[in-house]
Amino acid sequence: MLADLMKILLASDFSYYLKAHFFHWNVEGKDFYQYHKFLQKVYKDAYEAVDTIAEQIRTLDEYAPGSLTRYHELSRIQDQTKVPRAHLMIEELLSDSHVMINLLNECFAAATQENKQDIANFIAERLTQTNKFIWMLQSFLRESRA
Repeated sequence: MLADLMKILLASDFSYYLKAHFFHWNVEGKDFYQYHKFLQKVYKDAYEAVDTIAEQIRTLDEYAPGSLTRYHELSRIQDQTKVPRAHLMIEELLSDSHVMINLLNECFAAATQENKQDIANFIAERLTQTNKFIWMLQSFLRESRA
């Protein structure tokens, strides 16, 4: 169970990384610089997690998937082939971040159930960072104070 979820997490995280990097390259508009720098933080963070996720899969005596075809099959993050406007990029990454939170929570529960505290600790750190990005993405989208 945990190993299968970790494979889904690997594929989803890589897809999230790729989308954020794609948006970073192609963002345009009056707030270009802020979006460009922020998206760089998002994709770098996601990319840095990829290797650790794959290594955690190996500690479970499983092989880590590593092909785009397999990632497409496993990922819960939908691919984006068009270049949306900046605001829509942020909305899409926010939605994808919620998908990642749900998946991370599933992984955390499975790691705890299987008594894999090292993996649970790593997942908890990913939850913290992803929730921070959700807060930031929501702040980009907020137009006025409530």
